[in-house]
Amino acid sequence: MPQYYHSVTLDKDKCTGCTSCLKRCPTEAIRIRDGKARIIRERCIDCGECIRVCPHHAKVAITDSLSDIKKFRYSVALPAPTLYGQFQGLSDIGQVIKALCDIGFDGVYETSAGADVLSKYIRELVHKPNNPRPLISSACPAIMRLIQVRFPSLRENIVPFRPPVEVAASLARESFSKKWGCAKEDIGIFFITPCPAKMTARMAPLGSKSSNVDGAISIMELYGSLASKIGDNLKHGCEIPSRLGLAGGVGWAASGGEATQAGIENYLAVDGIHNVIKALEEIEDGRLSDIDFFEGLACTGGCVGGPLVFEYSYITKMRLKKLCEAMRKQDRQDYRSSVILEDEQMIYLDSEIPPNPVLKLDPDFRVAIKMMERIDAIEADLPGLDCGSCGSPTCRCQAEDIVRGYSTEIDCIYKLKEKFRNLSLNESENK
Repeated sequence: MPQYYHSVTLDKDKCTGCTSCLKRCPTEAIRIRDGKARIIRERCIDCGECIRVCPHHAKVAITDSLSDIKKFRYSVALPAPTLYGQFQGLSDIGQVIKALCDIGFDGVYETSAGADVLSKYIRELVHKPNNPRPLISSACPAIMRLIQVRFPSLRENIVPFRPPVEVAASLARESFSKKWGCAKEDIGIFFITPCPAKMTARMAPLGSKSSNVDGAISIMELYGSLASKIGDNLKHGCEIPSRLGLAGGVGWAASGGEATQAGIENYLAVDGIHNVIKALEEIEDGRLSDIDFFEGLACTGGCVGGPLVFEYSYITKMRLKKLCEAMRKQDRQDYRSSVILEDEQMIYLDSEIPPNPVLKLDPDFRVAIKMMERIDAIEADLPGLDCGSCGSPTCRCQAEDIVRGYSTEIDCIYKLKEKFRNLSLNESENK
């Protein structure tokens, strides 16, 4: 069994076994055992949905810290476009760029510039004939892992491009190496992330042998320091750095932004992991082959709704919309980026995204069929309430857990009550 890296983990001391995460996990990767949640590592896609819904904050994301930038001679921040929407009264993204330098980074390269570059190539790819329909965005790492686990037949539909953060990281390393006259390995590239899936993608990238990103720091960790610096700079006045990215690249942070910036008209944009699952089921069944492009984002509203952000997603979306409107008045380009690629191959994935067969019951087809028959029989005998009190998210999962040897029938409280009732009746009859 392959090893999996995960940025989402459990703080057992805070967990009460309340089943909130159990009910919301999109890949049924959580069980409640001995009064505590348990994450099945092979099933987890690090979408962060459990972090979002846990009322006790028992699910946490493992990310890098600001102190990690000191491991490198030079450090460059890659701010996710979502970061710009976290601050009230922001009139220019240059204010955030300046604040990032003030808190310790030697330079900043906008992730939105990577999105600008990709927009052009996605637009060209969509208009090429003989591509599978719809093409699926590769921007959200949680959705890529979801396809691995639940929809492996759709892997060929994924656009063969690295996500914007990887493109931006490669461009940033090249740019600052020339600017400072230093070796590329002396530069640490740190993504300021709205979600744990980006941390997982750094440690275990899909479709690439390695990541161009050296660290991922959560927006939540930096918010206080950045807000303070932005406030001080606005109060005392300072020179605002010029920006590199275009408005369209910043717009990628919200659902539909990628397709809009790429100039695709016939597309479907879906946000929220459970909504994306429904859409992917439709695509898998061939009912959405009439659209050209599918943009799926795990978080509600897109990256603006990531579990590691400070501000409410709809407020962030509103602020980004205003920022983008102001930026568009200055932008003279539409789909074209001011960034020129010296090597176009850098934007492409360099390996296939493998399927993750964790949902298979058994490698032997005949054994799997027998197990399926047992699961069907056990499920038919369960109450069908999907209450989660057994520690499995549904009665179907409970039946599968029983067959796999992870649970027993009497873990179901209704079956346990039935057993006690029968024992009581038998004792009464024997008296």
